[in-house]
Amino acid sequence: MTRPTPGAGRFAPSPSADLHIGNLRTAVLAWLFARSTDRRFLIRVEDLDDRTHDDVARRQLDDLAAIGITWDDEPQWQSRQRQRYDAVVDGLAERGLVYECYCSRKDILSAPRAPHAPEGAYPGTCRELGAVERAARREAGRPPALRLRTDTGEYTVTDLVHGSYTGVVDDFVLRRGDGVPAYNLAVVVDDAHSGIDQVVRGDDLLASSPRQAYLAGLLGYPQPVYAHVPLVLNAEGKRLAKRDGAVTLAELGVPRAFSLITESLGWPSADTAALLQRFDPAELPREPWMYQLV
Repeated sequence: MTRPTPGAGRFAPSPSADLHIGNLRTAVLAWLFARSTDRRFLIRVEDLDDRTHDDVARRQLDDLAAIGITWDDEPQWQSRQRQRYDAVVDGLAERGLVYECYCSRKDILSAPRAPHAPEGAYPGTCRELGAVERAARREAGRPPALRLRTDTGEYTVTDLVHGSYTGVVDDFVLRRGDGVPAYNLAVVVDDAHSGIDQVVRGDDLLASSPRQAYLAGLLGYPQPVYAHVPLVLNAEGKRLAKRDGAVTLAELGVPRAFSLITESLGWPSADTAALLQRFDPAELPREPWMYQLV
């Protein structure tokens, strides 16, 4: 009898800047969750944005390897998968689930929205435009984004860190006006294509998971196991960034960076093999790590 292919976890950096210690900490956690559950571990380079750079991506991969993260297949590059995303959008369009949207970000922020909807949630402005109105918008010259026509206002996912989480599911963008596949589409399609059934990432992305899980359901994909882990914050309580000082692997050095990461988790270890032996998801810190280099 053929054994089923094991599921997989992943880390998916965007190569717009070198990884800082917060990114590396999340990568270590994603690796620990996958390896501790006998999953494969994969790397995906999310380089659809024009602010990304191949040389940065190569440095990111080198940094991940340097701190002891291993992966089980060649890294996947999103920029090489455009036909995959286009085929999914075309399939949704054939089902009547896609419509053109001509709204700018400013239009969306200034439009009235439901009382429970967060700032930036799409209010459905272009959802029911007639043919004449759409033609007029096209003639105005603004390239339309493509949005998913949803039939629910919210969706609930289960997260290993946060428990049951219900978030808004609006008519979110599938393809931007410049033709670039949107994040919420690309990650869902790529995860399903690669057999990823465990998504571990920073908890700043928790609010994205209901949209992504909803889309996965529409496409007939299984919903992955989610674990949104606490971020690393600077001394001001804001998301860590390169401007906060010595935060990259090149600046800290591998031993120092790895020591800081493992100590912040409460499992000081010499390497990833030793860390894996100590890893216990139930003991994972639930609060952000306030990073201060001393």
